[in-house]
Amino acid sequence: MNILLWVLQSLAALLYGASGVMKVFMFDQISGDVPSFGALPREAWMVLGLLELVCTLGLILPSALRWQPSLTVVAASALALESLVFIAVHVQYRETGTIIFSAVLGLLMAFIAYGRAVLYPIS
Repeated sequence: MNILLWVLQSLAALLYGASGVMKVFMFDQISGDVPSFGALPREAWMVLGLLELVCTLGLILPSALRWQPSLTVVAASALALESLVFIAVHVQYRETGTIIFSAVLGLLMAFIAYGRAVLYPIS
């Protein structure tokens, strides 16, 4: 279980790290290609991108360094809640594929949070 959680945490960190970088540093370049980016103001997307970047670190560093490993649970939980925001945004634009993708990521983040809190906590 520990290995599975580490693999999921690592993959999620890569995915959310790339997503956060795009939202924070490449917003102008990608916002024209993604209609649902118009659903929220640019500042909101920047905040969500920064949240993703902070949570990316939170998915790996606290557990790897064994310093406040409960922060990994907090980071995964925050990303799970963020996925609900994305689902709401994409529902407005009827982007079915993106809704499903966001739901799967949200469930994955919830599983990581549960896994690190209950199934295999790092102490």
